[in-house]
Amino acid sequence: MPGDGQGRGEMAQPIPWEAGPQDARAELPRRLEAAPVEYAESLLDSYELLQEMHEQGVFELLRGALGAKDKMVEAMAEAASSDEAVRAMRNGLILMKMLEAIQPEVLQRIASAAGEALGGGEDGSVEPPGLLALLGRFRSREVRRSMALLSRFLEKLGEQIPRRSVDGSSA
Repeated sequence: MPGDGQGRGEMAQPIPWEAGPQDARAELPRRLEAAPVEYAESLLDSYELLQEMHEQGVFELLRGALGAKDKMVEAMAEAASSDEAVRAMRNGLILMKMLEAIQPEVLQRIASAAGEALGGGEDGSVEPPGLLALLGRFRSREVRRSMALLSRFLEKLGEQIPRRSVDGSSA
């Protein structure tokens, strides 16, 4: 028996093992033929798409991009580290914060008003009103409400602008 120290007993039996196909490429056609018929249309569409991509040079473009990936990454990193790109990214973040603070309904009203006001003529031009007509528009409640909104905006903007002292330095 095994483990009795006397060396008698049965010998271990070999584990049966079957080697897989030696040539994986030879296995592919068999697997393709065994694929369900329901995939046939998908496979044909895939072949057509691949051929179209080949004819349009998509694969050449991808090969070129892969070959030049180091140069592309270097160029993008260089462009992203320029002063202009840093300012653009910072400005984009500030604009996102500004848009987050505006309720979507308010922004929709502003967009609608801008579209109605600026889409007046075919070329976007509007005939300026006379002085009396312009003063007459100020009697409109809507114009006064808009002027109050603009006035409040200009006031807040003025609070954000650094003041200059008499000697020209910022205060």
